[in-house]
Amino acid sequence: MSGTTHDASDSGPIPAAAGIGLRFPHHDQVLQQRPRVAWFEVHAENYFGGGAARRVLASVRRDYPLSLHGVGLSLGSAEELDAQHLRRIAELVRRTEPGLVSEHLSWSVVGGQYLADLLPLPMTEEALDVVCRHVEQTQTALQRRILIENPATYLQFRHSTIPEWEFVTAVAQRTGCGILCDVNNIYVSACNHGWDPQIYLHALPATAVGEIHLAGHAVRTLDDGSVIRIDNHGARVAAEVWALYAQALRRFGNRPTLIEWDSDIPAFELLLDEAAQATALLHSAAEASHACAA
Repeated sequence: MSGTTHDASDSGPIPAAAGIGLRFPHHDQVLQQRPRVAWFEVHAENYFGGGAARRVLASVRRDYPLSLHGVGLSLGSAEELDAQHLRRIAELVRRTEPGLVSEHLSWSVVGGQYLADLLPLPMTEEALDVVCRHVEQTQTALQRRILIENPATYLQFRHSTIPEWEFVTAVAQRTGCGILCDVNNIYVSACNHGWDPQIYLHALPATAVGEIHLAGHAVRTLDDGSVIRIDNHGARVAAEVWALYAQALRRFGNRPTLIEWDSDIPAFELLLDEAAQATALLHSAAEASHACAA
């Protein structure tokens, strides 16, 4: 797939609408009530086994478009990908036929040990080569294009030579993969490092962006008085992130948009409310686009 190009605006069965990340506490409610949700996304690794979880996923997949979001493939590892992990993802993809498959631009495995975080990469040509090789390997194994998600980061490597937005763009251009634009991650990283989020947003190629993520984050004041933002997926989307999302829609056009919430998981109705806010901005963007075309 190296060197190929794609237009991510063709998202197949995943609509350019607001979806919700489906988590275990909401399984029963979704199965019993079949709420009005445009689509669901799940963390792929939670469904590798059989049993009840896989049965729930199959039931949800019958009624809703589905996206698989990987958290453990470790595309940025200096060592080779875990072949068994990749086979399990491929098997899940074959069984569920998701509309989108995505993974993180990060690493989390060393010496066969899985670490409990998505760790940042040095933005270098060497790291770029490694990531591109692993993305191509993944796309070959899955026989489909994947999306890569820009990370939320809290440190930068002194020897990095490539701005993150150029690194993400280069991976997409070299491998033909798409981009999962996490608007909250852009805002968090921009605040932590002093970047201009507008530069990041406008550097990404619009045709490569196939999905957008929105989530809440925490703000912490450290002992030295400095402030750090942490992508904890444990709160409502911040006003500043909603504003950046509106700009992303103007930049990329409407895209499938996911509400993520992974810690202190609230009542499902709160997620529906967040999705409704995203839907309102999607409608506004569509109306503005139609007005300009007229």
